[in-house]
Amino acid sequence: MRWLRVWLTVFSLLAPAAMALAEVPSILLAGIYRDQVDVSRYLVSEKLDGVRAIWDGQSLRFRSGNEVHAPHWFLAALPKQPLDGELWMGRGSFEKLSGIVRREIPDDGEWQQVRYMIFELPGANGSFRDRVEQIGQITRQLNVPWLVAIEQFPVADRDTLKKHFNAVIAAGGEGLMLHLAEAPYETGRSDVLLKMKPWLDAEAVVIAHLPGKGRNSGLLGALRVRTDDGREFSLGTGFSDAQRRAPPPVGATVTYRYRDLTNKGLPKFASFLRIRQE
Repeated sequence: MRWLRVWLTVFSLLAPAAMALAEVPSILLAGIYRDQVDVSRYLVSEKLDGVRAIWDGQSLRFRSGNEVHAPHWFLAALPKQPLDGELWMGRGSFEKLSGIVRREIPDDGEWQQVRYMIFELPGANGSFRDRVEQIGQITRQLNVPWLVAIEQFPVADRDTLKKHFNAVIAAGGEGLMLHLAEAPYETGRSDVLLKMKPWLDAEAVVIAHLPGKGRNSGLLGALRVRTDDGREFSLGTGFSDAQRRAPPPVGATVTYRYRDLTNKGLPKFASFLRIRQE
């Protein structure tokens, strides 16, 4: 029995490290649109509230590097060409979609509702305008309903952009994405890609649980979180009663929304949105 205890101890030490070896894909991350650019130089698309997924030509992975357990037929139709996009089921369906795409054993019937909406070709040559044309060619040639090129369109000026934005929001959409038309492919946080939303969102890591008071006595009062650039602040709103009873654990990455930034770079009116599970 001693050897078994030793083996279990070694396994418990090595397993977390092995799980952490999932390679995190290098992807482009959006900056925030604040009227700081000439919008006529950008191609615009609707911002989809889906789950980011990267296809490397052989496997489909979340932003974290963990595998997406999609059905064989869904993956078999994808090209050898790397793709970047969103798994999506339509406006207002994020929670249902999230449950479907994170199951280790995929349900064929549920996956019939999922679309892989493509907006980028990782590592491809040419400008973004060129890559948009390539994406259209790929989706037309494969001709399967679950692989879709996201529509990209030009706008002449800020007034036109605002009209598109208002129409998307009125229809229940998230907002818009602006991608510099002549930009080569790149990764990391960059203003070649900008998001335009009525509420902004970002991510932070939970570093502590703060106790509640009054109505929330004995429950979570707020999450103390830290951004990737080291800023710390508290998230005290946006939680259901169930989430206050069982809050996101310390070390979890959460998404929060906010209106703008203070002079010190902290988010104004920040509230919890969801835990990032992928």
